[in-house]
Amino acid sequence: MTVAFRPTPSVVRRDSGLYGYERALARRGLGPVAGVDEAGRGACAGPLVVAAVVLGRRIEGMNDSKVLTASRREALYERVMATAKAFSVVVIPPKEIDIRGLHRSNIEGMRRAVAQLSCDLGYVLTDGFPVPGLPVPSLGVWKGDQVAACVAAASIVAKVTRDRMMTALHERHPVYGFAVHKGYGTVDHRRALEMYGPCPDHRFSFATVARSGSGEVMGENEVGAGVA
Repeated sequence: MTVAFRPTPSVVRRDSGLYGYERALARRGLGPVAGVDEAGRGACAGPLVVAAVVLGRRIEGMNDSKVLTASRREALYERVMATAKAFSVVVIPPKEIDIRGLHRSNIEGMRRAVAQLSCDLGYVLTDGFPVPGLPVPSLGVWKGDQVAACVAAASIVAKVTRDRMMTALHERHPVYGFAVHKGYGTVDHRRALEMYGPCPDHRFSFATVARSGSGEVMGENEVGAGVA
C-alpha cells in the first residue's frame, strides 16, 4: 500500500515577530515569499494601488503603513525600494473600479502585481483574504500588514505610491483637498462634493459620490474655476 507523503505543518505564532512567516516558509523550502497589499480600498476618489514585494534583507522598523507617520513611511519606502529583491505596483483607475466592482478589482490587481514580479516565487502572503488564481501557493493573512514583514513592505509601497498620486491630483482638482484626505470620505471632502459635484477621478459607484449633487461630472476647467 502506498502512503501519500504529507509535509509536517508549520505553526506560526502571531507573536513570533514580523519575519516569522518568512522564516517558517523558508524552512520548508517555500521561498522567496512575496507580500501583497493595497491602498485606497475605502476611498471614494482616486485609484486603487496594489503592491507586491519580495524583501531582499531585513529592514528594522517595518510596520503597517497606516500606523506610521508620513515621514517614517517615506523613509521605509526608500529602503524597501533600494533593497527589495523584487517589487511591482499596479494602479487601478476609478473607471475600472466602477465597472468591475471594488473587490473584483482588488483581486485582479493582486494577481497582476504577483505576475509582474521579476523573480521566481515559492509562496505569496496576501493581506486579509485569500486570492485565487495565483501561480504559487498562497495564504490570506488576517492583518497581514501587522504580522508579516513582506506584507508590511507592500503596504508601505502601495500607500506611498497612492499618496503621491493623490497629491498630484490635488494640483488638477484643488477644490476637493485630495492632498489632505487622499480621496477618503471626510467631512471636508463630502462638503466639496456637495458644492462642486464629482470630478472624473471620483468613483461614481460609491454611495458618497452618487449622493452628491446631480451626479454630473465636472471638467477640469470647471473644477478649477471654483478656486479663488
